Amino acid sequence: MDDYEAILRRVPLFAGIRPDEWERMLGCLGAVHRRYPAGEFILMAGQPADRVGVLLEGRARVLREEFSGARTILTALAPGDLFAEAFACASGGGRTLPVSVLATSDCRVLLIDYRKIITACPSACDFHARLVRNMLAVLADKNLLLNRRLRHLSKRTTREKLLSYLSEEAAAHGGGEFDIPFDRQGLADYLCVERSAMSAALSKLREEGLLETRRSHFRLLRPRDREDAELF
Repeated sequence: MDDYEAILRRVPLFAGIRPDEWERMLGCLGAVHRRYPAGEFILMAGQPADRVGVLLEGRARVLREEFSGARTILTALAPGDLFAEAFACASGGGRTLPVSVLATSDCRVLLIDYRKIITACPSACDFHARLVRNMLAVLADKNLLLNRRLRHLSKRTTREKLLSYLSEEAAAHGGGEFDIPFDRQGLADYLCVERSAMSAALSKLREEGLLETRRSHFRLLRPRDREDAELF
């Protein structure tokens, strides 16, 4: 894990862990290192919701698959991101995952039994109380993220959903030019819209001079009329 210590230090769950605690903490938590090639499921819906994952390398997506075969992307994962923690904590270890985690590139992952996070071990390690506090903060932040996504999805039109999402991404990146973690189909799945309708909305926004885009790169431009100005 020495190669990934810098990444693990960025994970909110491990905030405040001292350098001399890392090796002992990962051993106490029974952390397991796994590799997954692109296209393989890291976790699958229907599996026990008893593990928390940390993406160490690569890209992945959390998605929900419907009986019809349709997929809805819930979030995109990058190195340092935590996943499945909300489901593990909510299930109490007795339920199954309602979502899957798919590797979209070759990935390396750290998997942890969540029960070892919230339960003090016989050694009475000092960091367990810290991990519990951190997990509460992580779950609160995840709730805020879900609320932001609901704000995008609550918009009535595909155009409004796009502008809501892209405006938030621009603010998060500190400027009007940024990359998003989705291709066109992924963005449509994330916003729960048809790809053809989304492509038409993007073309219209380009024609109006509100944005420039190439693949996953976007540049938001100053609106040309007062009506659209209120959206930025």
